[in-house]
Amino acid sequence: MDKVVTSAAAALEDVRDGASLAVGGFGLCGIPSVLIAELHARGVRDLEVYSNNCGVDDWGLGILLGAKQIRRMVSSYVGENKEFARQYLEGELEVELTPQGTLAERLRAGGAGIAAFFTPTGVGSQVADGGLPWRYAADGSVALASPPKETRTFALGGEERTFVLEEGIAADFGLVRAWKGDRHGNLVFNKSSRNFNPLCAMSGRITVAEVEELVEPGDLDPDEVHLPGIYVQRVVPLTPEQAADKRIEKRTVRSTAEEN
Repeated sequence: MDKVVTSAAAALEDVRDGASLAVGGFGLCGIPSVLIAELHARGVRDLEVYSNNCGVDDWGLGILLGAKQIRRMVSSYVGENKEFARQYLEGELEVELTPQGTLAERLRAGGAGIAAFFTPTGVGSQVADGGLPWRYAADGSVALASPPKETRTFALGGEERTFVLEEGIAADFGLVRAWKGDRHGNLVFNKSSRNFNPLCAMSGRITVAEVEELVEPGDLDPDEVHLPGIYVQRVVPLTPEQAADKRIEKRTVRSTAEEN
């Protein structure tokens, strides 16, 4: 099946207000920037986004955040975005902070059809006990807090330990960026850009992949494929200019005087 669509606009035409999105990337590495820009241009609102972080103030998911298009974030790390902190602390944004490994497994589980799983991560903390502020009120009080989660004791490796129940994530759409992809949706990611991308692709009921290089079926060695096409419904080939438009989250340089 040829899954190539002509543009990001065509690939995202059925994303409506209130949709849930699993968005790949880690920091600014491997983010589907072209798809994010299209959502920004379309103006869809009240989005619930599952992603490791929310970009920075002027790039990635930070663009949607700045335009008040995101209602709720489920993330692990949010420290690079001042607007994110402002919206959260002033009660404009709902945030569910989730341990990074737990978030990864929730995405994978949802994609694999697993409703929930038990993990030791978070036991003995507010992650399991509840009480994490999900949304603040304008006066700084907690308007909505996380509920307590089910815990159980299992004998694992001869030792009894307590585990907390975490639910899998099945998003309406998965948005990812790949280095190479074929017309059947098989994807290869470049080094660290692999990060959350395969998991977010698995999580989406409809997954859209922007690819830097489109190849024909059979051009990819099966042993090189990081994500099989069964998880991808739409492929958007990028132009050379779009593929090259990448940002560095933090740039550290030395002056010529220091080098001499």
